[in-house]
Amino acid sequence: MDALDLLLNRRSIAKLSAPAPEGKVLENIIRAGLRAPDHAGLTPWRFVISQGEGLAKLADILVKAAEVENSDDAVIEKLRNAPYRAPMVITVIANVTEHEKVPAIEQHLSAGCAVQAMQMAAVAQGFQGFWRSGKWMFHEKVREAFHVQGEDQIVGFLYLGTPGCTPMKVPERELSQFVEFL
Repeated sequence: MDALDLLLNRRSIAKLSAPAPEGKVLENIIRAGLRAPDHAGLTPWRFVISQGEGLAKLADILVKAAEVENSDDAVIEKLRNAPYRAPMVITVIANVTEHEKVPAIEQHLSAGCAVQAMQMAAVAQGFQGFWRSGKWMFHEKVREAFHVQGEDQIVGFLYLGTPGCTPMKVPERELSQFVEFL
């Protein structure tokens, strides 16, 4: 698959199964994340990989946050099962460095670009994934568990695995609805 085709046909696939990327394939995924735009060479990212027992630990982190909020049983059960939607989840964290020319928002965006690059690297190597976010990544208990402090931010959970279905066709969008010229 060539790079342009990969980008123009990007789709998230939520039905993922084993195996997860490993070895050189996983290394390529991480290296692609490390190539995200990075003003001033701050490398404002941190990646935490959960698989096997790590998925159980991630589930526990999410459940504890929900319990602090007195969430109902359905929410807790959903969070308990959430990490198991794929054999691997990479938590991507914007690791912010104070810098006069690079504000925190730019470092958050850079970490977001790392997620996109990692997902595309997975797809290019025959795997698939989807990027999850949501209120729990901002919860203080989740932040504490991942040692996220100050302006640092979890920017998402990248679920990776082997596709369990064929991706749906990418919807066509009218460019004029999104583009204007000065």
